[in-house]
Amino acid sequence: MDSMRPLFLTTALLISPMLLIGCAGAHNPNDPLEPLNRGIYRFNDTVDKAVIKPVAQGYSAVMPAVGKTMVSNFFSNLDDVVVTANDLLQFKLVQGFSDGMRVFVNTTIGVFGLIDVASTGELKKHNEDFGQTLGKWGVGNGPYLVLPILGPSTLRDSAGLYVDGYSSPVYQIKHMRTRNQAYLARGTNLRAELLDQEKVLREAMLDPYEFTRDSYLLYRKNLVYDGNPPRTRYDDMEEDTTQP
Repeated sequence: MDSMRPLFLTTALLISPMLLIGCAGAHNPNDPLEPLNRGIYRFNDTVDKAVIKPVAQGYSAVMPAVGKTMVSNFFSNLDDVVVTANDLLQFKLVQGFSDGMRVFVNTTIGVFGLIDVASTGELKKHNEDFGQTLGKWGVGNGPYLVLPILGPSTLRDSAGLYVDGYSSPVYQIKHMRTRNQAYLARGTNLRAELLDQEKVLREAMLDPYEFTRDSYLLYRKNLVYDGNPPRTRYDDMEEDTTQP
């Protein structure tokens, strides 16, 4: 889910030494559309530098820290609705109950999700989406894709993104202007959360495109296996990232 992109970047920082040793400069068979993907990557980078990042910087400058936290909590609570559905689709019934209770507690006691009351107790935040659900049931990644504006993905995760987006509470808002404003607010807040992390990432990158691709594939593999993926050898890393 989009709300987990900051976690993706944090994970990329943690695994960056492995990526630099095992993948830098090597052709990745999971990326047969690399020329097209690189073009979209450059387009995204240009749009980000010209429009998205300056808006996020302005938002970060004027919005108090408490306000940014509340906005993040609000959209995280909406995201938990989709997370709960994917828990159940993966037969993670206990986790599904926990995430469903998160939605109930944060929506009621937490004032429509503005305050993350649930995380102060035993109801911890989880990350499940339909891409992970497909991976759980044996659907492979498919080719790596860079989506316009949305960034790194795979064929499987793109299908999952569509399903999750269609079923999300934001999409169910009938008033188009209100719905678009909600998407804009969520995207701006998400981009603002990445401002500090991207400085460190850019210093670590030899090739920003390869770094983003390889860290994304490893991150998603880790999610599908709930943090316990099969052990891989560095020389087999490119082949192993095709598994779910």
